[in-house]
Amino acid sequence: MKALGYLIEKEFKQLMRNSFLPRMIVIFPCMLLIVFPWAATLEVEDLQLVAVDNDHSQTSLRLLHQIEASDYFRLMQTCASYEEALTWMERGKADLILEIPKDFEKDRQLNRPTEILIAANAVNGTKGGLGSSYLAQILSDASSQTSIRYLYNPNLDYKHFMIPALMTMMLVLICGFLPALNIVGEKETGTIEQINVTPVGKVTFTLAKLLPYWLIGFFVLSVAMLLAWLIYGLIPAGNLGTIYFGAAIFILVASGIGLIISNYSATMQQAMLVMWFFIMVMILMSGLLTPISSMPDWAQQIAAFNPLKYFVEFIRMVYLKGSHLADVMNRLCVLLCFALVFNVWAVVSYRKQQ
Repeated sequence: MKALGYLIEKEFKQLMRNSFLPRMIVIFPCMLLIVFPWAATLEVEDLQLVAVDNDHSQTSLRLLHQIEASDYFRLMQTCASYEEALTWMERGKADLILEIPKDFEKDRQLNRPTEILIAANAVNGTKGGLGSSYLAQILSDASSQTSIRYLYNPNLDYKHFMIPALMTMMLVLICGFLPALNIVGEKETGTIEQINVTPVGKVTFTLAKLLPYWLIGFFVLSVAMLLAWLIYGLIPAGNLGTIYFGAAIFILVASGIGLIISNYSATMQQAMLVMWFFIMVMILMSGLLTPISSMPDWAQQIAAFNPLKYFVEFIRMVYLKGSHLADVMNRLCVLLCFALVFNVWAVVSYRKQQ
């Protein structure tokens, strides 16, 4: 235990001697939480709409005003025919065309079904798909008195969905990259050879590399939650102890991955490339940006072996829904299994030369 204490002290001294790393640990979560939620928007706004009103009634006029009042659409022109509206789309001046049929008001009064045409410019598939969905939702709400209640995110703010997942990304990048680069950097400078000739065992050496970044991960997570509150007004709906408990397990997972890669890497460039490859695949298949349920079956089966998937689900459940420890225990058990496997692998794969 005394040797472990000295090694941990060495890690912190080595970290503080580096003028760049302490700044990055503070600045990185700030920049990620301030910039990314606004840049990686999941909403499509300011869609250019051209309408064809064949009814010219008060009901159709109210419908157009309701659409125009939305933040998602900008009514560019009311055309006399569909062909005229199509020329607007061909010139790139319209994203969607809405054609209201004749006798629209009469059909509404008689409760008869009405067909309204929505034509979307699908060159940009995301913009066309979301735009037509938004417009269809407005038409559906206008034709019924349905009351919709949104739980856990009443304002449908996509940032509330993104921020907990961004905390996962920060923990992976900080607690995965830094241990890997630290060990490989010692290999390149030759300082690790001084430890290799000491009686320090593999387990002690691995713990000395894990524990400092475990504490750094807690610091980064705390900074991220503070920024989420100050900038976006988002506070955890669940217990903070549950969040830190889950993060403690996940940080061991991320650090274990970094240690494994460093053990098999000879240079810092090699470690960075391998680490970046695995982290990008894990992030894309974690459900951070797109739901895993929308992926093909083969991708969902691969995602089941992705530890990020389970922590993204865990932190969203606790942070947004206020889930209790019993509700997320199955995900924590899976993360604990990953932590054990990766860290045992890191100990076994470390080649200590006496």
